[in-house]
Amino acid sequence: MIKVLLADDSAFMRKVISDIITRFPGVEVTKIVRNGALAVEAVQTEIFDVVILDVEMPVMDGLTALKGIKAVRDMPVIMLSALNNQALTIAALEAGAFDFIEKPLNLHAIDPEWLMMFADQIIASTKQKGVGTARVSQPAMVHPVAVEPAIIVIGASTGGPKALLQLIQGLPAKLKMPILIVQHMPKGFTTHFANRLHEFTANNVYEAADGMVVENAIYLAPGDYHMEIIGGRIKLHQAEKMHGTRPAVDYLFKSAAAQYGARVTAFLLTGMGHDGADGMATIKQHGGYNITQDEATCIVYGMPKSAVALKVVDEELSLAAISTKLNQLVGA
Repeated sequence: MIKVLLADDSAFMRKVISDIITRFPGVEVTKIVRNGALAVEAVQTEIFDVVILDVEMPVMDGLTALKGIKAVRDMPVIMLSALNNQALTIAALEAGAFDFIEKPLNLHAIDPEWLMMFADQIIASTKQKGVGTARVSQPAMVHPVAVEPAIIVIGASTGGPKALLQLIQGLPAKLKMPILIVQHMPKGFTTHFANRLHEFTANNVYEAADGMVVENAIYLAPGDYHMEIIGGRIKLHQAEKMHGTRPAVDYLFKSAAAQYGARVTAFLLTGMGHDGADGMATIKQHGGYNITQDEATCIVYGMPKSAVALKVVDEELSLAAISTKLNQLVGA
């Protein structure tokens, strides 16, 4: 049985979320508190498998509570975020939150897709990272197409924001090629995340807009839009969700392969599901180069594992080694 601690200042929301959780077999809310201070107090005396924290609470907000909980015990924490809490939510991901989920807009008619996503988050958060056969990271080295590669594409989901911040802050001050990123994140939150990434680098970071000319900068797909690159420009669209998400990594990877062929280097980072694996297969067919984050450093070894299973991955590297590799490729 997965034991959940729920913290939210709204009695109505506490009831709604706890009722939702009871629908999931094998998951039980064993304690409910009304603020972050009580959540920190609870983890000092009781054992939980996962904590669900509202971002904004009185007495102690979710971000402060997250830090307090992590100081007591390194356990998975999922943030509950409303649309007006984007900046605090991004800060929580930086501080070690497993992931976040938006509070449902219509509490009386919960979207089944939202329910499935919530269940997946809870279950995935309780799986210990690195369980199973660990893979030894290969040393970072310049691969055959690294002489003049034309474009870098990156895909990430759960655990991705923190990983991306680490990669971006290590980049050289001047890029010699574009970097396009798809991070699974809802509409609105990507604006704040792009701004946060921009604070970590001397390079320009944009939340991508339709029709943008792709230059030597960093482009983040906006929430609720798939991003492709066509004719040297960004193409955004709202085709049906792929793998239950929009944006989807596969759209970006496949479009990059079609346009840049062997000059594409793709990185697939931590995340649930299998988005990006098919895209990597397409990149491989066009002569491009694929790198995945290794199991030991992934928060969730789902997306990289799916690409490895297709036998289309050239290197599996730790996040630190990926940072070194990325710098080798994009440095002027």
